[in-house]
Amino acid sequence: MNIPKDLHYSKEHEWVKVEGDTVRIGITEHAQDELGDIVFVELPEAGDTIEEDEPFGSVESVKTVSELYAPLSGKVLEVNEELDDSPEFVNDSPYEKAWMIVVEPDNTSAIEKLMTAEQYQKMIEEEE
Repeated sequence: MNIPKDLHYSKEHEWVKVEGDTVRIGITEHAQDELGDIVFVELPEAGDTIEEDEPFGSVESVKTVSELYAPLSGKVLEVNEELDDSPEFVNDSPYEKAWMIVVEPDNTSAIEKLMTAEQYQKMIEEEE
């Protein structure tokens, strides 16, 4: 399983990539693997505010609908519109093509509370 070392991870299986003053957020390879084939992705609008640990959207697979939880609070600057027409990107490329939102965080210290790749790997192993 691919767990990039340059990302941060939430207990809800979202990844966070720090890009200067903003962060890019998506779901992990483990999460998409558990969900199965993704058929629909619902995301907030640019300009919306997301709150840490609160739902900001959902992904629908052939098996279930799963909420996406914000790993930090902030303002949504950009939304990956390609997922409207190509939700399968979540299965094919969870870390590259299937990023979901770009956020300007309210407080960058929230990033420090997220897991490293090693901590996330350990959490997954303990869940199985």
